[in-house]
Amino acid sequence: MKKRCLVALAVLFSIGLQAQEKKYNLVIGTYTKSCDSKGIYVYEFDAATGDAQYKSATENVINPSFLTLSKKNDFIYSVNEDGPKSTVSAFKYDSKSGKLDFVNKQNVENPGPCYIINDDKTVITANYTGGSVAVFGKNKNGSLTPLKQLDQHYGKGPNTKRQEKSHVHMVQFSPNHQFVLATDLGTDKMYLYQYNPKNAKPLILKDSISVKAGSGPRHFTFSKNGKKMYLLQELDGTLSVFDYEKGKLELIQETTVVEEGFKESFSAADIHISPDEQFLYATNRKEANTISCFKILKDGKLELVSRNSTLGDGPRNFAIDPTGNFLLVAHQYTNDIVVFKRDKNTGKLTDTGKRIPLCSPVCLVFTEQ
Repeated sequence: MKKRCLVALAVLFSIGLQAQEKKYNLVIGTYTKSCDSKGIYVYEFDAATGDAQYKSATENVINPSFLTLSKKNDFIYSVNEDGPKSTVSAFKYDSKSGKLDFVNKQNVENPGPCYIINDDKTVITANYTGGSVAVFGKNKNGSLTPLKQLDQHYGKGPNTKRQEKSHVHMVQFSPNHQFVLATDLGTDKMYLYQYNPKNAKPLILKDSISVKAGSGPRHFTFSKNGKKMYLLQELDGTLSVFDYEKGKLELIQETTVVEEGFKESFSAADIHISPDEQFLYATNRKEANTISCFKILKDGKLELVSRNSTLGDGPRNFAIDPTGNFLLVAHQYTNDIVVFKRDKNTGKLTDTGKRIPLCSPVCLVFTEQ
């Protein structure tokens, strides 16, 4: 009898532990000037049910539109889009409580930072308005050093309204961490930087790769093995697949996130691969407001599965929870986050009816609790 009780307790403990393991923090970056927002929000997200519960928020943080989490889950860094006064900020992050404590901020010295990444030594931003890449160091306490490097891009593209100059939209480390890649929507190029955080200037430009003229490269993602890169182009909706090896890109496929025959305005936005690497998703804004699902074939190429309404306006960013059960879409203009259920076998999405109402959410990051 005693043995049965012990077994039952062990089973209950295991079930409780599994349930706890399916709860994550969802950290949300917002725009703060168009409506009532405190800046960065933290919710607890239950990946078994799709329910979200408010935990905490910052106070008086200006336009933290994009966020990045430190490797040890103890700091969050944000851009602060504020024209020529734009900054980057460091926050101490308590993952259990969800509380964020401001540490310091530094001037970007270039307007419009819209993307941010970090590693143990460095924080790097892509500056859309200024057309540059900015590099900051980290102090031992997690705070930011003053600007270490600002690499300015030059050039333009055939779209005179959107490509009148350089507009750097994203930066990301290569899979082996030896390079930093940057997309430039204004010049239709990918820039490849050699990365060495020990140098006074950590980035050295090694190469630039041209993509289709007028396409406007925006966001990209790598496969886990680092052999494939998927690039979404904002201006024409192209989704490109590349073979990637040691900083070299070879185009192997082009498809699109724009529905055939669609004549209204659109603006492709975000791109992510499911945790099991079976499916890739990409959003499209303006009159389109859709999310496309593609099956990733054995050769890395893409096959369209479905295209859904995101059920809101301005799906600038989305995230898939770590279990792969749910996909959340942040709507910049309808001020909410829509929770979709994922079919892991087909990749298709269905509306759960669950919403997180929030002022102008534009960045979603899942973290461990």
